[in-house]
Amino acid sequence: MKAYARLPGLVLRGLVSSDRPLLAHLVVTRRCNLSCAYCNEYDHSSRPVPGEVLAERIAHLARLRTVMVACTGGEPLLHPDLDQVVREIRSRGMTAMLSTNGYLLTRETIESLNDAGLDVMQISIDNLEPDAVSAKSLSLLDDRLRLLARVARFDVNVNSVMGPGSRPADALEIARRAASYGHSHSVGFAHDSGGAFLTLSGEARSAYRTIGRRSNALLHGFNHWLFQRHLVRGRSCAWRCRAGARFLYVDELGRVCWCSQRRDRPATPLCQYGLEDIRRSFRTEKTCAPYCTLNCVHHVGALDGWRRQPIRDPRTPQPRT
Repeated sequence: MKAYARLPGLVLRGLVSSDRPLLAHLVVTRRCNLSCAYCNEYDHSSRPVPGEVLAERIAHLARLRTVMVACTGGEPLLHPDLDQVVREIRSRGMTAMLSTNGYLLTRETIESLNDAGLDVMQISIDNLEPDAVSAKSLSLLDDRLRLLARVARFDVNVNSVMGPGSRPADALEIARRAASYGHSHSVGFAHDSGGAFLTLSGEARSAYRTIGRRSNALLHGFNHWLFQRHLVRGRSCAWRCRAGARFLYVDELGRVCWCSQRRDRPATPLCQYGLEDIRRSFRTEKTCAPYCTLNCVHHVGALDGWRRQPIRDPRTPQPRT
């Protein structure tokens, strides 16, 4: 697990200074081949961001001393030069990651990502059979998991989204199957248009706890300890979101936003984004934080809970049902 082996070094680099982004999500195309009901991050018409434009954005992320860059979308495998994008990230000394629904994975694609130096792939699988909520289904993607186990030289994490319309038993089987191939497994929570938690049913909460007992995945345990244990009980999380500072979301237009669910702020062009923008966003309180479900934003904020002003207990409405 080469990326996880470097984790202590990445953490140390993050602790030394709060002025560097730890993770940037870089949208390489807004287009997606699927249309999952819970997702608001895609369309079916956008053209891929040109490779030379992405290279300029990656160079600026490197100038900001970003530690990790994740290619995302839409569906990033629709980008014709994705391997070159990954290679550019690695050439700048940053960890390269990729989030995908897995449909377009082939042996040739995996080998090209191996050669480019990809560190981590997250593949999303939500259910056993396609339904009205999601077509990211184990029955359609099991052969890709098997292929990744045989061919990939990068780490693979399988993520399942649980929400009001999901079948909890499916997540249990997906976690079991991922482990059987040597992949790690994590759980994400469905959210509303602002990123806030949507309350789980009692059956779903029970399945979540069972996955935790059976899982040996570091990521699942970290998510649970960090914030998910509060959300599943209907409680808010007392934490300070560092989006726009430790976490950057760079959309297809090249604008830096807090995250995928707050694409309205600050929406500053990446080429103009600098140290003062990072420091301002670091200090800015995000009112959406107490019920935020975004795993990656919680991850990068975990290093900074002790920094500067103390965390206040949030006084916000209860999560939506």
